[in-house]
Amino acid sequence: MSGLDAFGIALKRGDGLTPTEGFTTIAKVTSVSGPEIERETYDVTAHDSVDGWREFIGGLKDAGEVSIEVNYDPRVHDDLVADFEDTAPRNYKLTFPNGIGEWTLKLILTGFSQEAPVDDKLSAELTFKVSGKPAITEGV
Repeated sequence: MSGLDAFGIALKRGDGLTPTEGFTTIAKVTSVSGPEIERETYDVTAHDSVDGWREFIGGLKDAGEVSIEVNYDPRVHDDLVADFEDTAPRNYKLTFPNGIGEWTLKLILTGFSQEAPVDDKLSAELTFKVSGKPAITEGV
């Protein structure tokens, strides 16, 4: 059997004081997407490239974005929305279930969208841009 159960993943928001302590789990998260790590490549093909094959080297890296969907409760989530006013990244941790690993990230809130259908729950999506290199800690 392959695959892991995603139930229990948590995005934890730092208190802004230290990168290693003071994290609070964001409540009522229903889905987490990202980060989406990418690397640019630079074409270094020259007239003497072997057998006419294009050649590339690795360039700048980008950790992309993290998005979460929540069962939105303004009383619980509006402190996150207030982060939209901040220009500096805040420390977050993406903690995988059952101690299998954790990513420490610097995130900037870049988007917030709520939905209030007449026949369903109040929900919201928050999108964060990752700033810098994620710190990846392997679990057990």
